[in-house]
Amino acid sequence: MRRLLLAAAAATTAVLTLTACGTTEPAADDAKKTAEPITLTDANGAKVKLDGPAKKVVGTEWNVVESLISLGVDPAGVADVKGYKAWDTAVPLKNNPKDIGTRGEPSMDTVAALSPDLIVATSDLPPAAVKQLRKVAPVLELRAADASDPIGQMTKNLDLIAQATGTTKQAEKLKGQFQTKIDEGKKALADADLAGAKYAFADGYIVSNQVTIRPYTSGSLIGAVNEKIGLKNAWSIKGDKSYGLGSTDVEGLTKLGDVHFAYIGNEGDKNSTPFTGALAKDSTWTSLPFVEKGNVHRLSDGVWMFGGPQSMGKYIDAVVKALTK
Repeated sequence: MRRLLLAAAAATTAVLTLTACGTTEPAADDAKKTAEPITLTDANGAKVKLDGPAKKVVGTEWNVVESLISLGVDPAGVADVKGYKAWDTAVPLKNNPKDIGTRGEPSMDTVAALSPDLIVATSDLPPAAVKQLRKVAPVLELRAADASDPIGQMTKNLDLIAQATGTTKQAEKLKGQFQTKIDEGKKALADADLAGAKYAFADGYIVSNQVTIRPYTSGSLIGAVNEKIGLKNAWSIKGDKSYGLGSTDVEGLTKLGDVHFAYIGNEGDKNSTPFTGALAKDSTWTSLPFVEKGNVHRLSDGVWMFGGPQSMGKYIDAVVKALTK
């Protein structure tokens, strides 16, 4: 979890007893599955060949895992299960997948022991690790993020996973629901005279007693969603080419002016909530216009900022609720 936070951060069903072997829920799948071979081209241009829709799937990143569950595929293996449960409650795990290690360094032996049909990885994983995984099973490598089209990259990844698992109808449903959330959120903000409101989203963390704040620029997934619902991104900082994330400190917040400021923390990681912790008595922080006016909004825990349509839908609900209360 800390790798991504530093790089720029469980409901069960009793109908079946689900194990780490992974299953596909029929309700979320296409009506007629076939065993016809599937050939896909991944983010690196590699051909991925499957005998049929993958059912036993391993995910090395949380956004991948979220997409699998959203599509009705319970993953056989998940990187950092505890972290996923803490940071992504929009789409909780429904089974008890095998923990395959960290997101940056999965255990090859653990993955191999699962005998998966497919491994879904992202470009955040080192090429050497992807190469090793290809010796275990077919690997569908996705581009983790793209600041030039963050929402487009999110849906492209969802579509590729859906094609690999035979769940394309569910993918279309998820994309439709996401668009509905955007439309509803935009209308709710407009009705509250908040269309075009200046808004800054960030997360923060503490390392060696130093507070670092990470702005989510227009190139971030959250930044793109903010603009879709009619908010104006107040950050002038340039973000990285993949995630659209910047870096600043509390002094950098003085350039924002009078805005709505929002963030997501996590009760399981106190270092992820400096805005109510280390900065609570910081004179620079307390003198900021949006702090003085009470326009600092802590949004719902468990919304993964780099997730899929359902995480973003939950994020929209949280933003609208916070800004219109």
